[in-house]
Amino acid sequence: MTETQGPIVCSEAVQQLWDYLDNAISPEDHQRVAAHLSFCRQCCGELEFAKELIRFLASRGVDEIPRDVKTRLEDFVKEF
Repeated sequence: MTETQGPIVCSEAVQQLWDYLDNAISPEDHQRVAAHLSFCRQCCGELEFAKELIRFLASRGVDEIPRDVKTRLEDFVKEF
């Protein structure tokens, strides 16, 4: 995608959110997601949730996460 395509909608921002956090998208797409996040409160909430989830998972060992929670998280991530 290029900058000239204009702003992105929430569904596109959320779809790219995990790659955005991992810096796994093009600089142009990264800029477009960042621009969207600069004004969209709903997507900023999604971003904060994702960051908190990453922090939580990083602070726990795999064995510490209950099996049912791990399964639900894996299913949730697969949807994106």
